[in-house]
Amino acid sequence: GFKAISPAHLTQLINRENALVVDVSPINDFEKGHIVGSKQVSFSQFDPENKLLAKVKELPVAVVCRNGMQSSQAAKRLAKAGFTKVYQLDGGIGAWQGADLPLAKGKA
Repeated sequence: GFKAISPAHLTQLINRENALVVDVSPINDFEKGHIVGSKQVSFSQFDPENKLLAKVKELPVAVVCRNGMQSSQAAKRLAKAGFTKVYQLDGGIGAWQGADLPLAKGKA
């Protein structure tokens, strides 16, 4: 239902297809560092029927978290809810930092 992708592939999706990046990390982790432009939705509150998500059912949606564990569960839920282009950042924010990509700090 969804595809695990590398930080480089995620960068292409953001730049070329205007992908929505949803970060399911807890708010305090999100504020320590997140992908520029990503939206924070705590995993405990994650709902594929959320208004923000309902608008983007046909667009690429990439789910990220700290290490890739919760984001893969969230991605499964999106695919089950009928989203057609669901991606998950393999290795999470750790992999993003490992690829020397920039993080924003503070609130979105």
